[in-house]
Amino acid sequence: MSQVRWGILSTAKIGVKQVIPAMQQSESCDIVAIASRNKEKADRAASQLNIPKTYGSYEELLEDPDIDAIYNPLPNNFHVPWTIKAMEANKHVLCEKPIGLNAAEAEKLAEAMDTHSHLKVMEAFMYRFHPQWRKARQLVEEQKIGQVKTIQSFFSYNNTDQDNIRNDPEKGGGGLMDIGCYQISLSRFIYNEEPRRIKGMMEFDPEFNVDRLTSGMLEFSHGTSTFTCSTQISAYQRVNIFGTDGRIEIEIPFNPPANKPTRIWLTQGDNTHEIEFDVCNHYTIQGELFSQAILNNNPVPTPISDAIANMKVIDAMQKSAETNAWVSDF
Repeated sequence: MSQVRWGILSTAKIGVKQVIPAMQQSESCDIVAIASRNKEKADRAASQLNIPKTYGSYEELLEDPDIDAIYNPLPNNFHVPWTIKAMEANKHVLCEKPIGLNAAEAEKLAEAMDTHSHLKVMEAFMYRFHPQWRKARQLVEEQKIGQVKTIQSFFSYNNTDQDNIRNDPEKGGGGLMDIGCYQISLSRFIYNEEPRRIKGMMEFDPEFNVDRLTSGMLEFSHGTSTFTCSTQISAYQRVNIFGTDGRIEIEIPFNPPANKPTRIWLTQGDNTHEIEFDVCNHYTIQGELFSQAILNNNPVPTPISDAIANMKVIDAMQKSAETNAWVSDF
């Protein structure tokens, strides 16, 4: 088998607009089917994306013996249940972030993976596969900015649509789950360890009952990370990594454009060096690496243990905001 045959669960916008077209550019990905609870939606998406097979239910797609792997971009509350169902149907799964609603759900998924140990499952934190992040981590590991002492990150957009799943608490909506999870993930990625304690602050929308403004502080063994995310202010994103001898600034850290070069800046003393990266798509790279793990029976790039650890921090952030106290028992 030279390609992995993929089925897509749902016609979610992120899949149709971003992930599927990017994966179709991968040499190892063959998108063969898409499913929706509304067959007409599946047919329209398939026609738009040149996908040969459509299904009017997720169950039908999972029953297809010609599908090897599933991409799961369903709402957050369906991540773990449908990933487990896909595994029970003998499918590998690339599941959108966050992996579940909480750490307990993520651990339930890990238990199911033990039962289906021949299958690959990975949380789709695509940003980590972009060359700009690999370079940033390399610069940190080579101590080009000395010892990292603090990371500052910001991520926001404005969405007040009452029908959007990001504003539905039952579906795992809110800023922390949707975009704050990136900021927690990148902090753990750069420090390459888990935080010791956490402080969270959250402001909730009175109508939607989801967090619309969240700030967090993470304390690591040799430094800190602070972040703010919001779903109801002007759109912006930026990451700065500060060390004892320099700084790394990432211009578009989370959704860099796939049609033009991206850049980061390395500052050492009075000198700032711009590093430019060729045009690429992190969704394509993610799909290729996950497919190669299946084809070669290698470990996936990001293990489920990392997804569980990230969910534990998210849980702790919510607990801290509720109690207005630092949390270290997670």
